[in-house]
Amino acid sequence: MTLREIVTKLNATVYLGEERLDEEVTHAFASDLMSDVLTLKETPMLITGLCNVQTIRTCDMATLDIVVFVRNKKPTDDMIELAEDNDMVLVGTSYSMFKTCGLLFDAGVEPLY
Repeated sequence: MTLREIVTKLNATVYLGEERLDEEVTHAFASDLMSDVLTLKETPMLITGLCNVQTIRTCDMATLDIVVFVRNKKPTDDMIELAEDNDMVLVGTSYSMFKTCGLLFDAGVEPLY
């Protein structure tokens, strides 16, 4: 599934990374616990409701570069600037984490575990 299809499916807003919307996404991981994110051995798309600069820093450390914020969370200018420096894609949806994961799973995005 492409990022463009994900954005459409989630009725989402692209905050950063519009030029990467044709990239394929096969796996995703959902968590609000950044300690769990740091244990990842692969680099899936992260779905999270934790919206702060530390989220961007953690994703950078874990080599994650696609973040979907749920529950209408919107990244700050500082977050967008830091994410831009790290070539990330930031997307936001008003859907809950549960609904977001369900829609993506139903569309063929695989869970990491």
